[in-house]
Amino acid sequence: MTVIDGVHHSRTRRRAQDDPAPLATCGLGLSHGRYPVIEGLDLALPQGRLTAIVGPNGCGKSTLLAGLSRLHAPVGGQVLLSGQDIQRLPARQLAQRIALLPQEASAPEGLTVSDLIRFGRQPHQAWWRQWSEEDQRVVSRALASAGLEALAERALDTLSGGQRQRAWIAMTIAQRTPIILLDEPTSALDLGHQLEVFELLKRLVAHGRTVVMVLHDLTSACRYADHLVAMRGGTVIAEGCPSQVVTPALVRRLYDVDCTLVHDPVTGMPLLAGVTRAAP
Repeated sequence: MTVIDGVHHSRTRRRAQDDPAPLATCGLGLSHGRYPVIEGLDLALPQGRLTAIVGPNGCGKSTLLAGLSRLHAPVGGQVLLSGQDIQRLPARQLAQRIALLPQEASAPEGLTVSDLIRFGRQPHQAWWRQWSEEDQRVVSRALASAGLEALAERALDTLSGGQRQRAWIAMTIAQRTPIILLDEPTSALDLGHQLEVFELLKRLVAHGRTVVMVLHDLTSACRYADHLVAMRGGTVIAEGCPSQVVTPALVRRLYDVDCTLVHDPVTGMPLLAGVTRAAP
């Protein structure tokens, strides 16, 4: 048994097919004003896995993530959390079960790493339950989970991009939700800092969290995700294990490019090579 966030977990994760999907959509419709983005979407996200949602710009990835977190209200259908319509759940209860890290998260100038992580405890606060020793223990464990103990009192704006992103993820860890949603968690990060973030997410999944992330980089999605959801035009056109669903035909359909697929000699996952613009 292993401890993370003070909770005991077996090192052996239960396979997704052994559990009901904790987060799913049923006939989901999302729009921006009069313009439909997603219509009639049925999707089940596997529990205890790292899912990557990929696809071209404007295909509805971020809109879907906002819908899954109730940040974007549906115009049809439902988002179901363990079978319950999230529109019917109290806000505090939802925040105790789903954490969202948007792409452009911002914090007041001078805020320290520790201060930021403390915000993750807000869903657990109430007028009769103020800050407690347990809250402080959770923050300390979140710092440790993200490898940020030495930076706890540093201001966010003095950190590197990878350190700052790990601090934001640590805030979601402190929220102690079983599901974490992230929109482009590695955007604008260099390769080394991307690895820091992906390795942290893999550790969270290894200890029982369900993580769903929107990514532009298909190669990184193949390398780190257990489950891939490929979208185009607001529709899921393929989903499953990256090694099984990523093909030259899928890449062409997603991005209008031709490529050759090779396989990583270490992980066996597909890598894109010889990428060229597809002929019309």
